[in-house]
This record gives sequence, structure tokens and C-alpha cells, in this order.
Amino acid sequence: MNLKKLACAAVVAMSVAGGANAATVLNDWVFNPNGGGFGSGQQINEYLDVNGNSFIQINPTGGSSFSFTEHGVFNIVQADGNGQLFPVNYTGGNITAMFEASGTGSFNGAFTFTGGTIRMFQNPTNGQYGTTAGTYGADLGNQIAAFTVMAGGGGMVDASGSPTNNGQVTVFARAEEGGLDAGYFFRENGQDLSTESIMAFAFTNANTIANPTGTLVSEVACDFAGFTGNGCNGGAYANTPTNFFIGTNGQFKLAEVPEPGSLALFGIAMLGAGFAARKRAAKV
Repeated sequence: MNLKKLACAAVVAMSVAGGANAATVLNDWVFNPNGGGFGSGQQINEYLDVNGNSFIQINPTGGSSFSFTEHGVFNIVQADGNGQLFPVNYTGGNITAMFEASGTGSFNGAFTFTGGTIRMFQNPTNGQYGTTAGTYGADLGNQIAAFTVMAGGGGMVDASGSPTNNGQVTVFARAEEGGLDAGYFFRENGQDLSTESIMAFAFTNANTIANPTGTLVSEVACDFAGFTGNGCNGGAYANTPTNFFIGTNGQFKLAEVPEPGSLALFGIAMLGAGFAARKRAAKV
């Protein structure tokens, strides 16, 4: 019932936000995973596919409230689910991302992000994601984009703080002018997005990973997140209610930067769009 109400609100919000200040999602933009420019790039109808893993650390703050940090590593292998894998159709072009964020929430309720960063990398050496190279192979090669995670987004959690089954998580972010490297991201007309400020948002489905691999624990929990509990101090790692891994898959989109006065409205619209997209995907 709440999702239906949110979806209805989102339709109204999207029409208002789009009409008032052209705060619209970018379609048919161009991405070149090698930084080789507009001409040899791939047209992106809507989104880049993302999948990866995150380590969540929860700190109960009294009553039903908690704060949390998340450290994630992601692989971006194709766009729009089209099967045109970046490492296959391009020389190199392995695209990965690192995600660091913090936030607050309520057990058996909702959580929201308060800030963080998304950094994207282009690694000319294929096959290193998921290994011990760098940090899980996710921060190698050239950093091609840096986004600041904005307050908002989030999703629902159960009584332990874990995302609800196949939980829907939304992240909003922004890159200022120069935050995107030249040669990678373009508008449909060929304008390089490195010369602009741009919005980004990700919609992912999250599920707890019951048995994370030793490599994932060592690379993401111990190395990236600085965890010092079991699995990092000689003991055997196991998820607990306050420290656990999740696996995620979803979509990463770009959008116009809305005017400050309508940013909250735009966020509601994007959240509703994400729910709608996932509902359509579930029916396929």
C-alpha cells in the first residue's frame, strides 16, 4: 500500500520536476569504456548494469535506531542488459566502482544515507575484479568518475538491520564539473559531460550473503572497511547482526541537475521510478 502511494506521488513529482527545470533522466547518452571519445563509444539507452558486494557495519544508537557504514565493490560489465560486454567488445575497458557511505536507520523500518562517495575506474587489464589485486580488483587503472553521495535514498531493513529480502536500495549522487574524466561520458549530441555537473542514481536489489568467500572478507571487510573482528584477526568470519555482507545488482543512471528548490521533489520522483522499474523487471 505504501509503495502504491509512493508510486503515485512519484508520477506527479516527476511531471512537476521535469516541467519546472528539466530535471530529467538522460537517455541515449554515450559511454566509452576506454576513454576513446564520442565516436567509438556505445549508446546507453537508460543505464549501466552494476553488480557487487558490500560490507555493512551497524552501530545501535538507542531504542530502535542505528547508524551504519557501508563499503562496497562493484563491477560494471554492460549497459541496458544488452550483452555487449565492455571487456569483450573493447580493448580493455573493465569498469569497476568503489562505494563508501554512511547513514542512519530504524530496525524493522527504513534507513537513509547521509553521505559518501562513488568512484569509478577503468582498468585495461581484464579479469581482475574479485581477486586480491588492489582492493578486490575494484580500484585499479584510471579513476574516471567521482560522485558525492547525497543525503536521502536508502531502503527498508528487518528487525536485525539487514535489507529486507531482495531489498530495494536507492542511492543519489552528484558529480561536479570535472568530476567525470574527459573522453568517457557524453550527451547524445556529443557534448562531453566532464564539462558539466551531473546527477547519478543507482537502484539495486540487496540480499544478505550467508557465506562470503575468504577473499571477499579479507579484501572488503578487513582491507577496505578496516574491520578487526573475526576473519580479520585470525578467527573464522561469520555474519552477525551488526556486521554482515550483502550482494547487490541493479542499475546506474545519469540525470540533469535539478534546481536546489526542487531537489527533494526530484528525489521522490527518482525513488518512485526505481520501484516501477524493478516491478516491471520482476514480471519478465
